[in-house]
Amino acid sequence: MSLEKTFKHVSYLWNEEEAAKLAGDEVGLLVYRSNLLGADLRLTNYGGGNTSCKATAIDPLTGNKVEVMWVKGSGGDLGTMKRSGLAALYVDRLRSLNGRYRGIEFEDEMVALFNHCIYDLDSKAPSIDTPLHGFLPFKHIDHLHPDAAIAIAAAKDGEKITKELFKGKIGWVPWQRPGFDLGLQLKKCLDENPGIRGIMLGSHGLFTWGDTAYESYINTLEVIEACAEFIESKQKGQTAFGGAKIQSAPAEERKAMAASLAPILRGFCSSYTSMLGHFTDDERVLNFINSNDLDRLAPMGTSCPDHFLRTKISPLVLNLSTNEDLSDTEAVKQKIAPLFEDYRKMYADYYNACKHHNSPAMRDPNPVIILYPGIGMFSFAKDKQTARVAAEFYINAINVMRGAEAISSYTSLPRQEAFNIEYWLLEEAKLQRMPKPKPLTGKVALVTGSGGGIGKAIAKKFAEEGACVVLSDNNADRLEEAKLEFQKAFGKDASIGVVLDVTKLDTISAAYAAINLAFGGIDIVVNNAGLSISKTIEAHTEADWDLLYDVLVKGQFLITQAAVTIMKKQGKGGDVLNIVSKNALVSGPNNAGYGSAKAAQLHLSRLNAAELGADKIRVNVVNPDAVIAGSNIWAGGWAEGRAKAYGVTVDELPAYYAKRTLLNEIIYPEDIANACFAFVGGLLSKSTGNAINVDGGVAAAFLR
Repeated sequence: MSLEKTFKHVSYLWNEEEAAKLAGDEVGLLVYRSNLLGADLRLTNYGGGNTSCKATAIDPLTGNKVEVMWVKGSGGDLGTMKRSGLAALYVDRLRSLNGRYRGIEFEDEMVALFNHCIYDLDSKAPSIDTPLHGFLPFKHIDHLHPDAAIAIAAAKDGEKITKELFKGKIGWVPWQRPGFDLGLQLKKCLDENPGIRGIMLGSHGLFTWGDTAYESYINTLEVIEACAEFIESKQKGQTAFGGAKIQSAPAEERKAMAASLAPILRGFCSSYTSMLGHFTDDERVLNFINSNDLDRLAPMGTSCPDHFLRTKISPLVLNLSTNEDLSDTEAVKQKIAPLFEDYRKMYADYYNACKHHNSPAMRDPNPVIILYPGIGMFSFAKDKQTARVAAEFYINAINVMRGAEAISSYTSLPRQEAFNIEYWLLEEAKLQRMPKPKPLTGKVALVTGSGGGIGKAIAKKFAEEGACVVLSDNNADRLEEAKLEFQKAFGKDASIGVVLDVTKLDTISAAYAAINLAFGGIDIVVNNAGLSISKTIEAHTEADWDLLYDVLVKGQFLITQAAVTIMKKQGKGGDVLNIVSKNALVSGPNNAGYGSAKAAQLHLSRLNAAELGADKIRVNVVNPDAVIAGSNIWAGGWAEGRAKAYGVTVDELPAYYAKRTLLNEIIYPEDIANACFAFVGGLLSKSTGNAINVDGGVAAAFLR
């Protein structure tokens, strides 16, 4: 019988055939086991937990066999970890550090000594949890943060429940900050309780082990399953969180209200640095935020340090109703502004009350998690992935609170202990080692017509520079190809795709709603969508004329108008970039409709710049010319029309255009993208109403 059928609350993913391929490779089996554990978010969340194995290896200096411990390195993720994500240390050297240990007040100095224990000099840096694995004798060890186990660990009677549930086979170590001393406490617990199969860490998580990778995996699943079954048995017949205080708004209304409010919240949360948002109305979230117990539990904060570090000391709960009129932005801001002021004061008081003489300076006091009863949960962080992961961790915290309340009563970390984790000097050192943010980190950019050509090149450049990009096109197939390309290149959090017709208000509204839900708002809009028609004035039809002006002029106006509404809600300025053309400045044959529409785009840009400067919204123009590669403009009859106008063949057009420029250069989509980045990358933040010509040098198009 498959063991998979014996588990209800965890996923049994072990594949005998896959594991057999790794027979004799303990490190390979460690990676395999880690990936399986990390794939089930009920066991541990992104970046959470760590695993290890101990095996013999050849000492490169002596040629003798030595015992080496491979353990997940600092900052890794179990679900995606490879061998390169492991730290490898001599076990005997690591354990010998006990002789150098001067006591808990000096334990941070032990971290630097881990480097003297490294076996593989190319391996990952050891994490703070390294001694927790090193002082235990078992060959394979799992340290996870499963909701079911933490619910017991964070319960008021957690130690008693653990002993009774597992009949003494799971040890208990009270809450203590991770580090060298906690490793010694784990060893002490094992010495005092020989034969146990794991240890529960108060308010923190679970340690389990085995002599083989498979034994450790099964032991871990069985212990977590037992915790989950116990909690489920206690929850039967209970009303979660004291029952519902309010009812959720219908799903579509929730999404619409969240999309409307998100930019306002983003503006408040970005008072120190630009933040990106995430929204979820997951049923577990609604169950909590609609409950009678919300006001009691939310201020308590989380227990597990992995949760706390990502969600902050506590969430902010909004004072808005499910039928709140969100159309009056200023009224909404006035209503919730005191909540943010109170939160920032609470955070400053927390910092000042708990800080030590050598604590790092206070960080951003704005909330990470914002709860809107009846609607859902917002999270804000420096990048989209961090915001999304924070939301996932808070859902874990909700699960923990629900479980703890079902079996006993929930307890959170004391404020001082929470501070000691958040402002830990080792944590600060880790933050200081992080790479400097890219210029567009924390920015959201919509590029119209970005399924290919110039638009896709601009979106790619912005993504490379750290922005979250919104790909849009009226061609769904072309858009889907671009979405897949960007997900592969930049990951799932760096971009979304929206089908968008810039001439239709319903698709524009839907696109911006999707942007607000995905990222919290918008910072950069690039009006790039376009088409071209090259005909003599006699051959031009009224339909040709209307189409050109609808897409180029009205499209630019409507997209900008909607973006400005969101930017003003955020109150943090923004950039509008309009991809116009050399044809806005230079007259040519067979170009009455296209050229005049481009001229209208250029002057509309000036008008918008003059109007929006007071709101710190910059409006600038990039004028390309003859960008042939990948452009839809050259499809249809445009290339033939221009070739006919200039008396050359279509194949001769690129060279023709290059030769007529002062620099004798062919212009590529990437050249336009670089010009766009020049405007929004930070160096030209005091420039508006300007234009950059990227045409190789056409004297007739000089602006001065």
